This record gives sequence, C-alpha cells and structure tokens, in this order.
Amino acid sequence: MRERIGAMEPRRRRRIVDVVTAVCAVAGLTLVVIGAAPAEEPQRRAEQQRRAGQQIAAEQEPLGPPGPSPATASTATSAATTTATTPGGTSGPAVVGMEASLPVHLDIPAIGVSTGLMELGLNPDGTIAVPPLTAGAPAGWYRNLATPGEVGPAVILGHVDTARDGPAVFYQLRDLRPGDEVSVRRADGRTAVFGVDRVVEYPKERFPSGEVYGPVDRPALRLITCGGTFDRLRRSYRGNVVVFATLRRTA
Repeated sequence: MRERIGAMEPRRRRRIVDVVTAVCAVAGLTLVVIGAAPAEEPQRRAEQQRRAGQQIAAEQEPLGPPGPSPATASTATSAATTTATTPGGTSGPAVVGMEASLPVHLDIPAIGVSTGLMELGLNPDGTIAVPPLTAGAPAGWYRNLATPGEVGPAVILGHVDTARDGPAVFYQLRDLRPGDEVSVRRADGRTAVFGVDRVVEYPKERFPSGEVYGPVDRPALRLITCGGTFDRLRRSYRGNVVVFATLRRTA
C-alpha cells in the first residue's frame, strides 16, 4: 500500500495546469555536498554519507513525529552483504553490494518506464538539481550519493508532468506497489535489480531528509518525484512521492 504522511488533500484526477510547472527541487531541502566522483574509495564514501546524514538532521527543524533513524554504515566495502526482505517481512538470500559504476538506464516494468539517466548535482542554493522541463526528459541520478547497487542510498529523480507536455517520466511513480521491480543498467554492463519496499507521499514541509538521503548498511534505491496537489501561486506541487527499494539481485 502507498502511505501518506500528514494531511495531504485527496488525490483528484491529474490535469495539466495552465501555468508553467516550476522545477520540483526535491522537497526544497538544503543538502550538503557529500562527495566527489563515485569512484572514490568505499570507506571514504561511507564516512561522507554518515556525516552528511548527521548534518542534514542537525540543520532541519523537527518535522512531526520522529521517523526511523537512518542506519549508520560503520564500514562499506564492495563485498558487503545484506539480507533481502520481501514485502511480507521474511528474509531472503543475501545480496552482495556491487562496485561503484555509473548508472545509464532505468526500467520499471510495472509502470512502463524505460529511460536513460543523466547525472545531477547541486544547485547554487544547495538543493538537488533536477532534469530539464522538456518533452522526453530522462530521469536523473544524484551523483553525490551511492551508485545503484553499491552499499548506500542511490537517488534517482524525475518529473511527474509539465504544463506544456503533460505526463513526464515519473507520472505513474505513485502507482508502484511493494514487490514491483526496478532495474538499473550500469556502465560496467551489469544490472542492479531492486524490489520496492514501500511508496510514501510526504508534504514538502515534512520531507524526511535523513531517512531518504542518510546512510544505510545495504544497497538501497530511492525514486523521487512531485506529488500532492498543485499550488498555482507557487507554481509547484505541495508534496513529494518517494519510492523506497532494496537490492534484490544482480545480473
């Protein structure tokens, strides 16, 4: 089931707004620069992620009831293992974290998504950059966190729609359900296959930056787009949809 956090307005049939949809900066949250290129040594990346999670948490005011604290990865190596968990909560076979490699393509069969991936960094104001608001724009991978399949949270963002062109790459992201698969093809020729754990819609003012961007001790994936109703005054959506997924297997 999809979760909703806070008093979000009921979902109505989405209609194309008659104003230009503003860039959906992910929850409008300020992030710190977490690292350089993803090829750097795993232990250094883990330490950067740990510090980033702490700094994000320290800079944010309390946002409603406290959620689960992000796990801290004390060590991270390419041979790190994790136990896969099915939607029913049972443990599956161990999955081995992959070496860092740039993601090049994303497939989500359940909602018909097949898209290339561009690299995203930070805007001057510290928010995560997003793909361009153009027809056929791909999703984008945030380069300052883990690469998909590597131990840690990998983050991929995409637009939900635009005023001019209608539905965008993540238009149906909210329709994913636990157990659906998400595949990321990487530059090394391998594919990381993730299983959806949960889908949550957050009001922007209650976006859990620590839970989404903070360090974890397993290969994880977060897919993010806009959600909730459209604020015509601010020209942006009032919420964000976040898909949490865990590495299920590699190919």
